[in-house]
Amino acid sequence: MPHRIMLIPVGSGVGLTSVSLGLLHACQQKGIKVGHFKPISQPSRNSLAKKNKTIDAIRLSQNSSSVSLSYVEEKMGDGLHNVVLEEIVANFNAFKADHDVIIIEGLVPTPRQPYAGRINRDVAQALSADIVLVASPGNDSAGEFEDRLEVSAETYGGIKNKHLIGCIINKLNCPDQDEYGLLPKEEEIGSDFNLKSWVDLDIFKGRHFELLGTVMWEIDLIAPRVCDISNYLEATIINAGDMAHRRFRSVSFCARTVANLMSYLVPGRLIVTPGDRTDIIIATCLSALNGTKLGGLILTNGFEPSAQVLDLCKQALDAGLPVLSVQSDTWQTSRHIMNYNPEIPQDDIQRQDKVKQYIADNLSTDWLESLTSKNNTYNLLSPPAFRHKLTELARKANKLIVLPEGTDIRTIKAAAICCERKIARCQLIGNKEEILQIAENQGIELPDNLLITDPDVIRENYVGPMVELRKSKGLTDVIALESLQDNVVLATMMLQLGQVDGLVSGAINTTANTIRPALQLIKTAPDSALVSSVFFMLLPDQVLVYGDCAINPEPNAEQLADIAIQSADSARAFDIEPRVAMISYSTGSSGHGADVEKVVKATEIAKARRPDLIIDGPLQYDAAIMENVAKKKAPNSPVAGKATVFIFPDLNTGNTTYKAVQRSADLVSIGPMLQGMNKPVNDLSRGALVDDIVYTIALTAIQASM
Repeated sequence: MPHRIMLIPVGSGVGLTSVSLGLLHACQQKGIKVGHFKPISQPSRNSLAKKNKTIDAIRLSQNSSSVSLSYVEEKMGDGLHNVVLEEIVANFNAFKADHDVIIIEGLVPTPRQPYAGRINRDVAQALSADIVLVASPGNDSAGEFEDRLEVSAETYGGIKNKHLIGCIINKLNCPDQDEYGLLPKEEEIGSDFNLKSWVDLDIFKGRHFELLGTVMWEIDLIAPRVCDISNYLEATIINAGDMAHRRFRSVSFCARTVANLMSYLVPGRLIVTPGDRTDIIIATCLSALNGTKLGGLILTNGFEPSAQVLDLCKQALDAGLPVLSVQSDTWQTSRHIMNYNPEIPQDDIQRQDKVKQYIADNLSTDWLESLTSKNNTYNLLSPPAFRHKLTELARKANKLIVLPEGTDIRTIKAAAICCERKIARCQLIGNKEEILQIAENQGIELPDNLLITDPDVIRENYVGPMVELRKSKGLTDVIALESLQDNVVLATMMLQLGQVDGLVSGAINTTANTIRPALQLIKTAPDSALVSSVFFMLLPDQVLVYGDCAINPEPNAEQLADIAIQSADSARAFDIEPRVAMISYSTGSSGHGADVEKVVKATEIAKARRPDLIIDGPLQYDAAIMENVAKKKAPNSPVAGKATVFIFPDLNTGNTTYKAVQRSADLVSIGPMLQGMNKPVNDLSRGALVDDIVYTIALTAIQASM
């Protein structure tokens, strides 16, 4: 599993792309196999530049599958935020191979995208990435900057969040902008800067949140070429000169007399003046001719110098002074230039090389060294990654899942989604006219590949096969026909006869009504001693497995060991590394009693049967999931503090815990998924949401392919 580092900007203008370049270069210099991934492509903030390409996914990234920002906004507006995250996970999974480190570049917040922080947080969680904040002090004092940084960190769980590993401070000692232009005047750049006051901020002391880089502001690194501003303003070129290479470091907007102009004619300055101010044009050209390497000259209002003026200025123009003309007036032009963001253009290789080396030289060497070490962290599968895994595996399985509760609105919606997204082929059991009417009333568009079967038409076909299956129990045709009035029983017979691949029910029916026909007609798998269940609990940053929360009221030690093994295998089947915690009210030997002894014995049995699994118990829930508690209560446990599979001692504990966690934290829980059946049958909670049903259908399809 590669190191995943997400660079997230604290505000706009922090130099995120420059820092990404520098970190990428620093890793390459150390021989690290590094990749750059941009989850969401963000348009250039230089909106006037229709043809100007900055360093984005085209050059800096090695992936070409970024999701467009307009697509993200559309899906979010439709309430399909999770769909976007799953697509980002899919793109990342296709990209991540053969990399030791992957740098993930976040969205930059702008007035048009104020929601960038929330999206960055969700993407970081979805990709299980460590977060590095990239910040610039601006006009803040060290104390003000620290406060702002701490508040910004709260969006990502605060500085106590173990995945928020530190901050890179960029553009230290950056002076205020010239009130009339893009860049500060050279004489305004401070020389008495005290770096130590920034390095010694309290926020970086005694915590895992570290200062990972301090990058001083350097004017030459942000100086654009004249051709860049020309492209941005869509200017007419009167004299190209050496605009492709000449850079400007400050801007002056001039309408003053020549006598008052002279102090502004300094090297690296871009002069902007009305196009009919012949006196300023000539004075600027004379200054250039006398050896002042001005940045260039921009003429506003669409006025261009006459042939006589150009002829008079010919020597200065031949010496390389760029002269541009724009249609906007001086005021509009000043607004455009002040809004110009000095992003690095794709073809400005010289500036790219300078920036990436400068940033790389100012990153923490200890941090960079840590990236070369082998990553021993275990894989935490995020909810979007888990959902993507489900849909990906289900699509490959291409199974037909029967839904006996065909007239339930949630079930109809879920079936339509599954067919639309090719998660599974679905067959609704119910009166066709009623289903079509419900869909029309609810605005549900039913795909052509969604099957609808009227039970009255097919019911008698299953009487004979059902009697044959249950003849040892004395089942008659009359009783079989009566039993088949229940659509769950009918769907179970369809599954038993191989006409469908799996069954999902429980949105309306009880768990008992869903499972009883399956136990009678399908029975347990040959290698299973019992049927149990698991829920997949989708926490914000990982997926946990809870078992058994639906089937076995009072399992004995042998049965509890079976549940642990079944649940661990289920976790592994869905790419969740199983670390099994046998839950009790006691941790280790701190408590006594029959209930604790049962868990102790079950743990011993499970370990003996499956020495390949990491299992420990008894553990209290807090010791199993919280690292700080685990260090106190079970410091030597291989599971405590990092459990992914939780085995509860009885149904009362399991069901109560799963519902408390689900409802209190407003989480999605997928399941219960039944384990140990001969064919896949899965139960739903009667409070199931549409998404719950969709992913339970996906689970069932995957089980059918195992």
